[in-house]
Amino acid sequence: MKAMILAAGRGERMRPLTDDTPKPLLQVRGKPLIQHQIEQLVSAGINQIVINHAYLGEQIEAALGDGTRFGARINYSAEAAGALETGGGILQALPLLSDPFIVVNGDLWTDYPFANLPGDLDALAHLVLVDNPDHNATGDFQINGNGDEKLTYSGIGVYRKALFEQCQPGRFPLAPLLRRAVGLKQLSAEHFRGTWIDIGTPERLAELNRIQTH
Repeated sequence: MKAMILAAGRGERMRPLTDDTPKPLLQVRGKPLIQHQIEQLVSAGINQIVINHAYLGEQIEAALGDGTRFGARINYSAEAAGALETGGGILQALPLLSDPFIVVNGDLWTDYPFANLPGDLDALAHLVLVDNPDHNATGDFQINGNGDEKLTYSGIGVYRKALFEQCQPGRFPLAPLLRRAVGLKQLSAEHFRGTWIDIGTPERLAELNRIQTH
């Protein structure tokens, strides 16, 4: 199974850190955030990785190369300035991906065991959900559709290509496709209770580095 790391966002909330550096290359414990993700995937036996990029994407390619030194094989899906949002970016990269395939947001810090993700999927999508952080207190999805409390989508999931079969190339979000899958009873989920941090602000990045270095 192949994995896609989403790395095309502008990182507006991370400015000024992202004025000259794409968010996935911001440093955590002395190396780029995206490198941690690549190494975690490779450790789980997932070494074929697709990375999309837009803003300062040439820096990402220069930093990571073809992935050989990480034990990976990296392909890139370059997007025009302004990016394609999550859905459009995945659709553009579909020819490079397996079916099903893993998707990981490029701005996460987690110890989720990627080897636990299902390699076969009856549903259109499988999501890893986490406890709701302060910045998303009402959550996104339920484990079961019978009144369970909504949890937050972690940015880690497994998708079938059929999820995108009615989509047209261009800019569009992923969330409506996932909610449609819920309505079709074609979405499964799990609750992960380990370490998960959405590195969405400079303050969260600084706190993560402070924790990791003490």
